[in-house]
Amino acid sequence: MIPALLFEKVTAEREGSVRCRLCAHNCLIAEGKTGICRVRKNIGGELFSLNSDRLTAAHIDPIEKKPLYHFLPASRSFSIAAMGCNFSCRFCQNYSISQVRDEATIVGEPVAAEALVQQALQSDSRSISYTYTEPTIFFELMLATARLARAAGLRNVMVSNGYFSAAALDMIAPYLDGANIDLKAFSDDFYRRRCGATLEPVLDSIRRLRQRGIWVEVTTLLIPGLNSDEQELTRLASFLASVDPDMPWHVSRFFPQHRLLTLPPTPTALIERALEIGREKGLHFLYSGNVAPDRWSHTYCPSCGKILIERHGYDVHVRGLADGACRSCHAVIAGIWN
Repeated sequence: MIPALLFEKVTAEREGSVRCRLCAHNCLIAEGKTGICRVRKNIGGELFSLNSDRLTAAHIDPIEKKPLYHFLPASRSFSIAAMGCNFSCRFCQNYSISQVRDEATIVGEPVAAEALVQQALQSDSRSISYTYTEPTIFFELMLATARLARAAGLRNVMVSNGYFSAAALDMIAPYLDGANIDLKAFSDDFYRRRCGATLEPVLDSIRRLRQRGIWVEVTTLLIPGLNSDEQELTRLASFLASVDPDMPWHVSRFFPQHRLLTLPPTPTALIERALEIGREKGLHFLYSGNVAPDRWSHTYCPSCGKILIERHGYDVHVRGLADGACRSCHAVIAGIWN
């Protein structure tokens, strides 16, 4: 256990309780109890993190796996996670490490931020990604590592559900270069029923990240019959375009997972239609996910239409891009390229 960041004592509401301010749940946690994430515990009127010194995953991934398509393409990203999440998504792909039942189920190897940065450098990675589970809930480890990574010349990437507080963003933003935010639907009812959360804090996070100058890409896992309504997708695409039409939108195919085993995989026609809606609403960069390589796998110049980056799975070829601009028409292409 290590002391947690971002909490306050609230004796007026309940003697000995604390209010966690790390995410939008704002949990009021009584003595001896944990918050919704089950990895932050009130001990003696102080909040402690139960997972930020326990690493449950560390891998070297292509940056495209996050997915980030406009962020140092074809580079490696040293990717880490600790157990836990502040959501309870019924379709979670990493539920074996994201869903904590109680303290006894929190596993992981002891880790120091200094060692993680050294491993990243030795792996020839250009960034560290905080991913697989929700990085908000191993915030102390992420922040310590991100500070050292920035000093060592590495970039920092967060793959998140976007439910972090404004205070948490203020702390991590000086060290954060990119983020992929999982916008699961454009329905508060979906978030409440399927994820145990609400929609608006996620939208606020996307806005705040872009306002801070952090590169953002958004992913939506399209689940047939649950978040695939055309009117909802139109509202979602319109929101993204209103924040930044250059913000890439990845629409991924659903396969039965966790507690949603009776639904069929998403028809590829639904993925195509969602991406077409994104184009109609003015988004410049649209990508398919969890499908065989197709025309939506590549990056095209929004000005002249030429292919800039060609992708076949994780086989990536930067062909028409030079110094962040299209080789053909010299239009500047949004992203982090060097």
